[in-house]
Amino acid sequence: MLLLGLDIGTSSIKASVVDSNNLQCIASVQYPETEAEIIALQAGWAEQSPEKWWEHTQLAILKLHAQKKYNPDNIAAIGIAYQMHGLVVVDKQLQVLRNSIIWCDSRAVEIGDKAFEAIGKEKCLLHLLNSPGNFTASKLAWVKENEPELYNKIHKMMLPGDFISMKLTGEITTSISALSEGVFWDFQQNELSKDVFDYYGISTSFIPEIKVFAEHGKVSAAIASALSLKAGIPVTYKAGDQPNNALSLNVLEPGEVAATAGTSGVIYGVSDQLTYDNESRINTFAHVNYTDERKRLGVLLCINGTGILNRWVKNITGNKYSYQQINEVAAAIAPGSNGLTIMPFGNGAERMLNNKNIGAHIAGVDLNKHTEAHIFRAAQEGIAFAFRYGLDIMKENGMHPQVIRAGKANMFLSNVFASCFVNTLGIPVELY
Repeated sequence: MLLLGLDIGTSSIKASVVDSNNLQCIASVQYPETEAEIIALQAGWAEQSPEKWWEHTQLAILKLHAQKKYNPDNIAAIGIAYQMHGLVVVDKQLQVLRNSIIWCDSRAVEIGDKAFEAIGKEKCLLHLLNSPGNFTASKLAWVKENEPELYNKIHKMMLPGDFISMKLTGEITTSISALSEGVFWDFQQNELSKDVFDYYGISTSFIPEIKVFAEHGKVSAAIASALSLKAGIPVTYKAGDQPNNALSLNVLEPGEVAATAGTSGVIYGVSDQLTYDNESRINTFAHVNYTDERKRLGVLLCINGTGILNRWVKNITGNKYSYQQINEVAAAIAPGSNGLTIMPFGNGAERMLNNKNIGAHIAGVDLNKHTEAHIFRAAQEGIAFAFRYGLDIMKENGMHPQVIRAGKANMFLSNVFASCFVNTLGIPVELY
């Protein structure tokens, strides 16, 4: 039996076919080949077009088929991973009403801060395990406040993976894990948060049907025909990219820890406690295997400016090098980058910095000594230092990883970054 996996990323859509009998990946692609656009209409804003995600998803699936490494008729189920916290809203005809306000958008920080104060900090942390911050609920409140005519047309709100599932099946569903990442979920009552919906004046009717490890619909005949798939294939799984990354690394039980370093950088540890940071600098969400009887929480440290900084230094130096070449050039520079320092905080408000948007910083430039190779290395070192800063916050909150599991992808393809990450954090990393 073959399984089709889709990853709705910020930079691109990734699609893979896996043989469930031997767990081998048969084929894998991404679309587009270059990083997708993030639309920034104002400073601190970040949007993407859901319809563009769908267009790229279809093209990725067709590109996958074109490799002719499998028979599409043998695909029996579809799973979806997706960029977290994004807001997608549709009308009753299931038409998208606006661009998605994505995870690194900062416009709702003030709205979330006011909710934190009004609901009560202690109550928010105890019941939501987070401040409303600039998470999905606050993004929806921003739409209500600033785009009332559009808001009045909303039929359902979704996370990015819910939207792609809807396009495949025509059905709209979500999960507890997804709702918790949007800060819609009350962990004490094990239901939608009355406090959040009442304070923001948002109707719970916007929330799709909730399913946990259950079928999210079947691929419609029209979509199946367009994508050379069998009609009726079930979408059996959906999860945010970080809980899904942890699942893929078998990080499911308390004390196990995963990391990733893509557009954003994340350390994600599993706990069986309803834990929270008093300043909401790290965040706790329901893990993919969370149930009320057997609580499994994902404690998440996020650094917005990770791979996107690596992309930025590639662009500003003229795109002369591939990422592999950048890694090789950076490796020729001694640790410390000859005093050049780059801090990677230039992609929206950073939760671990109390939702401040301080921008990226380059310091210690010597015009007679520093080259583009120093810039490449300093960027990767700065990302690793930011991880260490965040890890110290996690340790304050009782998370003490003995080993970190990560996929050998993105920034972990760089020996400079991987070695700096291990040596700076002082924790061994297992790469898969």
